[in-house]
Order: sequence, then structure tokens, then C-alpha cells
Amino acid sequence: MELELMTVREVAKYLRLDGHTVYRMVRKGEIPAYKVAGQWRFKRELIEEWLNAKLEAKDGGKQNAT
Repeated sequence: MELELMTVREVAKYLRLDGHTVYRMVRKGEIPAYKVAGQWRFKRELIEEWLNAKLEAKDGGKQNAT
């Protein structure tokens, strides 16, 4: 399994957020992140799990029919 690390810019683009918002979320401990050589990095797998948990909590675990 390949470990895919994302930068703040990549996470911001993936979540459609401003980079400053991602930094704020990191400072508050709201999003899983790690510092590597002084720079924030995000494991894609953890970001996807975090996002899915947020979405399930928001709609009570209901899946929207598409």
C-alpha cells in the first residue's frame, strides 16, 4: 500500500477550502495532520476517513440517493 501525503494546498483544493482555513483547522486540532521537516502534511487516507465521519455525523448516517 502506497502512503500518499498531501500538502496544505492539496488538502485545501481537495476540500474546496482556502489554505488559511486549513491552517486554522490544524491549529485547532480539527483535522488530522503531521509536521514533517517543519511543514504540515496530511495522509490522504486519514483525510478521507475524517471527511466521511464528518458527513455521517452531519446527516445522521443517512446516505443521500443520487
